[in-house]
Amino acid sequence: MIAALSIRQPWAWLIVHGHKDIENRDWSTKFRGELLVHAGLTLTRRDYEEVREELAFAGLLPATFPAFEALELGGFVGWTRVVDCRQHHPSPWKQDGSHGFVLRDSRPMPFVPWKGRLGFFNVPRIAIPS
Repeated sequence: MIAALSIRQPWAWLIVHGHKDIENRDWSTKFRGELLVHAGLTLTRRDYEEVREELAFAGLLPATFPAFEALELGGFVGWTRVVDCRQHHPSPWKQDGSHGFVLRDSRPMPFVPWKGRLGFFNVPRIAIPS
């Protein structure tokens, strides 16, 4: 089995393309290791535009940031590795008061449609193409 975590777009895209090194949650984890990144189903144009504006204002908007229509929803979009969980971290992505899952070695993969779940969930290894 492979561990997975659902993350809303566009943050899932930012993680798997190496632009976001922290995933903020209101809960901590002892999990360490490779993790499938699942892009959730929820994304409104309003949320997309707000995130785009915030990233641009903070100087964090990648030149390759995809259009709203190009963001894949409802499936696996890539891999990352959870190496730590910290309440304090120098990353510009770290939000005050949250737990930050520190991420490394992120990379995209071909989209695999899959139903997500809350929290960490397991996926049969056979479901993910090599």
